[in-house]
Amino acid sequence: MRHRIPSPRTSWLLLGLAVMLLTSCRSKDLILPGDTLEVAYEKANRFYENEKWSEAVSAFETVVSVGRGTNIGQEAQFLLAESYFNNKRYLQASAEYDRYTTFYSRSDKRQEAEYKSALSLFLMSPRYKLDQSYSLQAMDRFRLFLSRYPDSEFAEDASERIAQIREKLAKKNYMSGQFYMRNGMYEAAAIYYNLVIDQYPESPWAEAALVEQIEAYILFADNSVEARQAERYEMALSSYSRYLQLFPRGDNRSKAENLQDRARDALDELKMAGAGDSGATGSSG
Repeated sequence: MRHRIPSPRTSWLLLGLAVMLLTSCRSKDLILPGDTLEVAYEKANRFYENEKWSEAVSAFETVVSVGRGTNIGQEAQFLLAESYFNNKRYLQASAEYDRYTTFYSRSDKRQEAEYKSALSLFLMSPRYKLDQSYSLQAMDRFRLFLSRYPDSEFAEDASERIAQIREKLAKKNYMSGQFYMRNGMYEAAAIYYNLVIDQYPESPWAEAALVEQIEAYILFADNSVEARQAERYEMALSSYSRYLQLFPRGDNRSKAENLQDRARDALDELKMAGAGDSGATGSSG
């Protein structure tokens, strides 16, 4: 038995019918003029439950705009922020969580909204080489959160996020120090290593930074005019003393001691050269 091939006219009719059915189905999902606030919220929530985040955002924005001040508007505002968050649009999510806490400051979800706002900024934090503005904002938000809610279920996670940010910032400064070392800018390198030591002493980069600072001061002295060398070798020795105080059993203790010997030997040579010059001057007189 032969199968009939649809004519072009029939194919167009079938396609048109399919489009009409699809449009009809979609129109039932969309918020329409005349829908009550309850119906609009149900449609928005359906998008949310089906993980259609972009559609949920648009729908909840409509609900929020007409329902602010109502219980439905309050719930829609939180789910709007959640929709942005789940869609990985973190900057918008943070702003909507903030809007929620502003308008509904007595809500039992305020604590979660404040945490999620900080988390959104944290998730925008780039790798250490790039600008860390979002990292700093997130850290400030997490600290504020912990000061307000020290016993929160989110407190432990907030503390861990702060530690992660601090480690990233420490690494950024340490790597900046390494960059300046490679380029022979030893004083600048020492300054960046000092930032790691002073601001992030608990980070895994602090010990290495202090050893590198000792070497940076030695190289800075080596490449200085003779009149400034002694004070810069002394700076290296001061960094070594600080190393012993902070990391008496540090993994880089051996390297630090070798650098100390280098600085002391250089200072001894300078003193001997100075003594020789004084003797020569005295004998000539």
